[in-house]
Amino acid sequence: MKQLLKHGVPKLIAFDLDGTLVDSAPDLANAVNATLSDLRLPEHHQDQVRSWIGNGAQVLIKRALAGDIKGDVSVELFEKVYPSFLKYYAEHLCIDSVLYAGVKETLQALKKSGVSLACVTNKPSQFTAPLLEQLGVAEFFEYVACGDTFAEKKPHPMPLLKVAEHFNVEPEASLMVGDSINDIQAAISAGFKSVCVDYGYAGEHDIYTMGADAVISRFSQLNEFLQKAA
Repeated sequence: MKQLLKHGVPKLIAFDLDGTLVDSAPDLANAVNATLSDLRLPEHHQDQVRSWIGNGAQVLIKRALAGDIKGDVSVELFEKVYPSFLKYYAEHLCIDSVLYAGVKETLQALKKSGVSLACVTNKPSQFTAPLLEQLGVAEFFEYVACGDTFAEKKPHPMPLLKVAEHFNVEPEASLMVGDSINDIQAAISAGFKSVCVDYGYAGEHDIYTMGADAVISRFSQLNEFLQKAA
């Protein structure tokens, strides 16, 4: 935390979406299981699906089909199942998904303070914009980068570097807030500072050994310690 604060308030803060701003696991799990059920394939408990979130929709479906984190399935099976998942999820995008406590209030405060805010997610663009709108937080982000916005996605640093370039902000004056190893690795590679929330979708990884500059348990803590850096 001290290492993070000594650089002062960041000029740009990039936020992950699933597992950081919103608990989308219920709707993702329902979409996964509805798709599997239609094909008479084994369904999975929501907690299991939750552990597979973070690398985008394609990887999520591959993991669900394989029943493990590796997601090793045939191209034929994936191409048969994936369109059905996309259709179902698009139609049931925000039924049980909710913002985590303190997210909207904290984003409001940060926006008011003049910090540039962006959302950088591996979620496909066809889902990201509607979800942000339906949850009432789209207005806070000046830029949204999705899993299909650039040639690479997290943990590759490209999305973060492109966002920093968009705002004309140096990486060292930027902060990534996420919940997974993809977020932290992307931040480290891009030269961003990073904060990891401990309530998201870290999967099999230990959030305390990912290399984040700080770990928080409440989203509102972000605003609290940034105020100390002002």
